Amino acid sequence: MDDKTTRILVCDDEQDVREMLQEYLGKRGFAVTTAGDAQELRSLLTRDGIDLIILDINMPGEDGLAALRSLRVDSQIPVIMLTAAGEVVDRIIGLEMGADDYLGKPVDLRELEARIKAVLRRRGQGSVKQESPAKIDTAQFGDYLLDIEAAKMTAGDGSELPLTAMEFNLLKAFARNKGRVLNRDQILEQAHDRSWDPFDRSIDIRISRLRRKIEKNPEKPTIIRTVRGLGYVYDPEHS
Repeated sequence: MDDKTTRILVCDDEQDVREMLQEYLGKRGFAVTTAGDAQELRSLLTRDGIDLIILDINMPGEDGLAALRSLRVDSQIPVIMLTAAGEVVDRIIGLEMGADDYLGKPVDLRELEARIKAVLRRRGQGSVKQESPAKIDTAQFGDYLLDIEAAKMTAGDGSELPLTAMEFNLLKAFARNKGRVLNRDQILEQAHDRSWDPFDRSIDIRISRLRRKIEKNPEKPTIIRTVRGLGYVYDPEHS
């Protein structure tokens, strides 16, 4: 990833939607340009370097699907489609035509921001540098030792603590980021599993289940701690 500001083009025929997205994403460090229709979209693409497009499906004249079709002839710029609730067929067609993601209206702004970051991360773009996790073989989680090479966790008496693949990936991510606060996006990136949904509370639920296995008091965790408003941290020295 590089340090340049990510440039986003929002194409939607509704002015209030364009202004809302421009204001919200602008406050979060993105440079946002807007277009009211597909023709204006293409005009802006010829003049400005754009990193990602947010494209509404339902626009008068040339709709979003037609605009996406013409765009994909000679461009692979990431595209997130906006669709009205229940338009499952349009969403499937959009993905098959090369859209990177879709989001239903009314738009949840925090979810949109998360999806933008996820798409840019998959495409190897973005405005935030990620530190490389440390390479380690073992890590102590309370009374348990995680053996990363063997993919298992054992207690002091040698007995093995059963772990799901997701729990092991979580522990490995925390072990390699000891003392570093990880937000949900970072956890998802480093402990990724296709069945996870980064936009619900699945990560929190899985960490809660993991705590019940490794913490002496899961209600007051000391091994994997919550940092309010930021994420989670594995800090064995603190515990």
